[in-house]
Parts: sequence; C-alpha cells; structure tokens
Amino acid sequence: MTTYLLAGGGTAGHVNPLLAVADALRARDPHAEVLVLGTREGLEARLVPERGYELLFVDKVPFPRRPNKAATAFPARFRRAVAQVRAHISARKVDVVVGFGGYASAPAYVAAGREHVPFVVHEANARPGLANKLGARRAAGVGTAFEGTPLKRSRLVGMPLRREIVALDRDALRAEAAAHFGLDPARPVLLVFGGSLGAQRLNEAFGEGRGGAWRDVLGAGWQLLHVTGERSELPDPGVAGYAVRRYVDRMDLAFALADFIVSRAGAATVSEISALGIPTAYVPYAVGNGEQALNASSAVRAGAAVLIPDAEFTADRVRSQVLPLLADDTRRAAMTRDAASVGTRNGTENLVVMIDEALARH
Repeated sequence: MTTYLLAGGGTAGHVNPLLAVADALRARDPHAEVLVLGTREGLEARLVPERGYELLFVDKVPFPRRPNKAATAFPARFRRAVAQVRAHISARKVDVVVGFGGYASAPAYVAAGREHVPFVVHEANARPGLANKLGARRAAGVGTAFEGTPLKRSRLVGMPLRREIVALDRDALRAEAAAHFGLDPARPVLLVFGGSLGAQRLNEAFGEGRGGAWRDVLGAGWQLLHVTGERSELPDPGVAGYAVRRYVDRMDLAFALADFIVSRAGAATVSEISALGIPTAYVPYAVGNGEQALNASSAVRAGAAVLIPDAEFTADRVRSQVLPLLADDTRRAAMTRDAASVGTRNGTENLVVMIDEALARH
C-alpha cells in the first residue's frame, strides 16, 4: 500500500488542485492512503475533511519579508514546523510527498528530504512562490501549470482541475444552464466574473450606474451573466437577458453557457477557461507581484485571449474592445481553436505520472 502526503493550502488556488490529485489517487487505488498536510488557518481546514481526507496539521510559519521581531523568531518556528512534518512522515510511513505551494509546503519539502522520502512540486502560477522555488532545487519532479514558469528542471503538466470541469460537456448542458440562470439558450451569452468576492473594476464597467456597459451588450444582441461577488451591492435592474448573481456555486453551468468571458486571471480561472476553449478577455488583478498577467500570457500569445490592464478597464473600453469581439464570429472561432494549444484537461493525470516516476526512481 502506498501512502501519499499532499501538502498545501491557504487559498482555493492551492487546495483545489491538491484535492483533484487526491481524488485521482484514491480512485486509482482505493487501498492507497492519501493524507493531506495543511494549517489550521487555511481553507484546507474546512475543505479537506469535507472531501473525506484526513488532515494533518503543521504550524503556519510565514517567510519573513523584512527584518523585525517575526524574522528573529522565524528560524526556531520553522525548525519546529519541519519537526512536526517529519513526525507525520515517520509515524504514517509516508512514501512520497507532493507539494502545491502555500505555508504547509516549505516545511514539507525540508522534512521529506531529511526523511529520505521523494517529493514532487506543483506550481500553479506562472510566477512561482517562494516555497516552490526552494523546493524545486531538490525535488524528484517539478510540474508547472503554465509554459515558461521559471523553476529548475520543471515540466509542463497543466493544472489539476475539478472533476466537474474535466467532464464538462458544454453543448449537452447548455439548455439546463440557460434555465438555471433564466436566460435564452438560443442567444449568445457573455459571462463576467471576478472570483468569489467579485471585482469592483469589472462591476463598475458593466453594472448599473455611471454608464455601465450592460445596455450595450444587450443592444449588440448578446445576453449577460454577471457574477458580481458575495460582498457586492451592485443593483440588479431586473432586465430580461441580464442575469445578475452575487455568487454562483455551479460554475460548470456558467461555463456551459458562456460564449465569451471577461474575468480576472487567477491560475485556476485561466486553466479552466483554456481547458474548455472559451475565448476570453482577461483583466488581471493589479495588486500583488504581477502573477495574474503572467498567468494569462500564454493564452494571449496563442491567440486564445486578449488582455486589458485593470487601470484601463472601463465601460468605454468594453465598448471599444470587447463589443467588437462579440460581433466578430470569425475571430471568436479562431480564439476557440487557439485555446487548444494552451489548455488541457489532463493536468491531474500528468501530475500523477510524475508522482509515479518519483516513486519508481526512489
């Protein structure tokens, strides 16, 4: 029996690919033991047990960014976290560790090395995080979701995706999706979303008030499915063809209905959209280290998407750049074809192959 320890968490961007791989390992071999390593503070503390996996805990020890009291305490706290993971590896007789970034991964990589257990790194973003940069130096395998990610000895494997995305038949679900959102399946749909909390820039550009472009979208013969975010107070004008939702728990239905998308460019979002071959205008979130723009860059280079800087995204920009794409059936068809060169639904299988290779070499 093989025992796997999957390390990662904090955000959905780390937890969801981890769970996709966990499900694949368990489905392939019901006798395998699949354990998850995470912190008590991250999203994994809720999502992992809900999915039926045992969650082993490690202290959350952020890397210090500046010399201060936390930086002084970091070495001792990190050693303690490594010791915690070594104890888990020894007690549970772990055969291989797989890290997905986040606070749990860095001590997992160090602990695996000291316990002489092979470990594999998966990096979801085009710009890698510090934990994965460090882990990649001694990993038995390094997989990336995007081409050109600067990690040593890495191989493009794609993103492990949710089962409902991998198995999605958009044509078969279109009628159900249209009924779910109160839209007409015979008319094209523009999907706009900015994540679970929404995106103020997107909401202001499309929404009711201050010249929002939703009227222009409807005037062009399209319908609009606008996911505004749970905290949004954007008013719903109650107009046929414009569906406003604060939150959507069936994104598979939203994707099934979408003929064009305007969205942020998180790693999972770009990977799912590319895998489904939906033409898109990405508006990368401007805060952070620029990883969202990099996440979208391969799709943009391939012709599957366009990129509009956040600071420039207004209702007028929607009218000047997005509406012409909605009117150009030939261009959108080409974007759909081009998505095939950057999107894959096989990220989970590809990463499992890398894990198997690491075990075989060990």
